[in-house]
Amino acid sequence: MVQTPTYPLNAWYPAAWGHEVGRALTARTICDTDMVLYRRTDGAVAALEDACWHRLLPLSMGRLEGDQVVCGYHGLVFDAGGRCTHMPAQETINPSACVRAYPAVEKHRLIWVWPGDPAKADPARVPDFHWNDNDEWVGEGGTFYSLKCDYRLVADNLMDLTHETYVHAGSIGDEAITRVPFEVTHTDRTVTVTRWMEGIHPPPFWARMLGRPGTVDRWQIIRFEAPCVIAGDVGVAMAGTGARRGDRSRGVNGHFLAALAPETATTCHYFWNFVRNFRKDDAELTRALNLGHVNDGKGVYDQDYVVLEAQQRAIDRRARQPFYDLNIDAGALWARRLIERMIAAEHGGSPRLAAE
Repeated sequence: MVQTPTYPLNAWYPAAWGHEVGRALTARTICDTDMVLYRRTDGAVAALEDACWHRLLPLSMGRLEGDQVVCGYHGLVFDAGGRCTHMPAQETINPSACVRAYPAVEKHRLIWVWPGDPAKADPARVPDFHWNDNDEWVGEGGTFYSLKCDYRLVADNLMDLTHETYVHAGSIGDEAITRVPFEVTHTDRTVTVTRWMEGIHPPPFWARMLGRPGTVDRWQIIRFEAPCVIAGDVGVAMAGTGARRGDRSRGVNGHFLAALAPETATTCHYFWNFVRNFRKDDAELTRALNLGHVNDGKGVYDQDYVVLEAQQRAIDRRARQPFYDLNIDAGALWARRLIERMIAAEHGGSPRLAAE
């Protein structure tokens, strides 16, 4: 029985931070596809199938010579387009000797790869992740490589922030999140969940960031772009100072960022960041926030990591599907519908959304 795929192939997925790919061979699995990444002498990034045409040894076990990869088993050489340019002990090169080359683009501090049909790989369709390298925002992120859960579980987690009240109690969690209404809107590519909590006491993290006593108006505006990017516009301002009408001058504002790449059906790579537009020159605050999000199992993202991997283990041990849904799952359900739409389009299914 052929299982329905959980991810589309015709999409841009993050494979590495730009600083992680240099003049060395970097192995990465994206959408069950083994790739080897490296930076060419002109600075551009190449991505090849990580298996030699000859005996399938991973090319990442070889070495670079100029812009070409030399297999570490028998010395076959492949250029950045995947074509074999040298075979040992013979002058004639088999014309079928090649490995697949994948489109790769460097944008928003990340390397993005396209595992699907290369003819459809439009660089203009790289997901909007501009907060990650925009001068108006500052922050240093990190990665959970091979997180042991379906990437869609991460999207579920970030599209429903009511979990903050329970998973992140003592930092960003607050009972107000569970009490106020929220709005969900969508297009054919994005889903946005908007929640305003007005006249509340700020949770500990935001109270420290604001640095002044009093009640606040808090916002969470989470945007999902199919299939793999979530950006959450979050912050607090002194209550009644106009934040909801667009004046955030009496507050502090940040974005939590997530770029996701399926590794397999049950593992993923999670590129995260938290960026802010206040105290941008404060390097110590940047470092503290980075450590505060991931810090020896006690950070915000660490707490999510534990929950997500436990959730995947529970799914693997139980036949009960699908999940039961609550009103709070509306944003996550729309995100999954957009992913399903992309998968269906690749497999000849209807492009319409089930809930339309």
